[in-house]
Amino acid sequence: MKKIVVFGAGLSATYLISYLENNAEKYSWELVVADMNLELAKSKCKNSATTCVQIDIHNEGKVIELLQGSTLAVSMLPASLHLTIAHKCLDMGIHLATASYLSDELKALSEAVEQKELVFLNECGLDPGIDHLSAMKLLDEIRENGNTITEFESFTGGLVAPECEDNPWKYKFTWNPRNVILAGSGGSVKFIHNGQYKFIPYHRVFRRTELVEIAGYGKFEGYANRDSLKYRDTYELNNVKTMYRGTFRRPGFSKAWNCFVQIGATDDSYILPYSASMNHREFINTFLAYHPTDSIELKFKSYLGIDQDDIYVWEKIESTGVFSDEKIGIEKDATPAQILEHILKKKWSMKDTDRDMIVMWHKVSYEKNRQTMCAESSLVIEGEDRMHTAMAKTVGLPLAIACKLILENKIASKGCILPTTKDVYIPIMKELEEFGISFNEMHY
Repeated sequence: MKKIVVFGAGLSATYLISYLENNAEKYSWELVVADMNLELAKSKCKNSATTCVQIDIHNEGKVIELLQGSTLAVSMLPASLHLTIAHKCLDMGIHLATASYLSDELKALSEAVEQKELVFLNECGLDPGIDHLSAMKLLDEIRENGNTITEFESFTGGLVAPECEDNPWKYKFTWNPRNVILAGSGGSVKFIHNGQYKFIPYHRVFRRTELVEIAGYGKFEGYANRDSLKYRDTYELNNVKTMYRGTFRRPGFSKAWNCFVQIGATDDSYILPYSASMNHREFINTFLAYHPTDSIELKFKSYLGIDQDDIYVWEKIESTGVFSDEKIGIEKDATPAQILEHILKKKWSMKDTDRDMIVMWHKVSYEKNRQTMCAESSLVIEGEDRMHTAMAKTVGLPLAIACKLILENKIASKGCILPTTKDVYIPIMKELEEFGISFNEMHY
């Protein structure tokens, strides 16, 4: 028996746990699911052979005790907690798998991990994850036919299914709301366009967008992610003229969202005094100049240059409820970003009948026989319900399949690695097709 310990039983772990349970008997796996909330862990486990444990990740002794005799640990916890588990796995000779970005702190352990012939697999969820798998499959196929890749673009979006787009933004929180509020704020966006390095400061990120149409689902709007350049090495694209990765929303989202960025409502760097007693209007008014007669709405429009007849932007802003007299409802003073998140949750939370949707799109330009050719690869997955979401499916399943590869010793590379080699991405992509996760490709 090979023992697997899954840390974290949140939404992203739903499909992962189900997959591991369904294959436990076939592959002789002993599965343990650990979470701070024991009832949550139990709710995710349907196999009586699975052990559910309540755990405080900061209790070092309990973590070590839980890991004893394990072959693999899977961390579905917040990324900041991966390192704690990673150190224990390294000391105890246990493989590790996560869906999160490979941090510099984890990367620093790679040589020691490799020396122990362990696999610490990272970035094997959705984005990062399926984006790597599908991009490398497409890129390698093009390269192996003797072609020279010149441009690469990639976008992913977590949205709501078309019939659930019932607000002017055509958007709701389908994942961590805080990540939405802080999107683009982690420093200047970096990418290459037509051979030129480009940098977009935070206050301009949402005014530089690109429109993409996906067959059967209409148009999407993409804004740039933080640092596209770091994936040049990962994808072996150091000589491309364009390298651009971004996030999808429905058209019009970015222009309206930029209003909140411009007034300072997405700032997470300071606590706003007296905010616990504010209502929505007072919060917005905090960022606007005093005027003895003008309304908050009028000052908002004037400050941001919103024309009186720009109903598309104004309809979106007004629909969020930021001008209502309703109390914010937070217990203590918070940052502007935390307050905005709290307000938007009231309007953008998924209803019980809502379903989410994942959209991913790659475009590769390449030279073939001195002609410029293009390849597009797209994926659209809709969720089933509030528990079995498209996001949970596309995060959990690739990681679960990767766990099987690790346990079966089918991954050649050791150390802190990404799922970008053929021995990883080919079997995962092939098995994902069995779960309805497959890409549509076209070349022209």
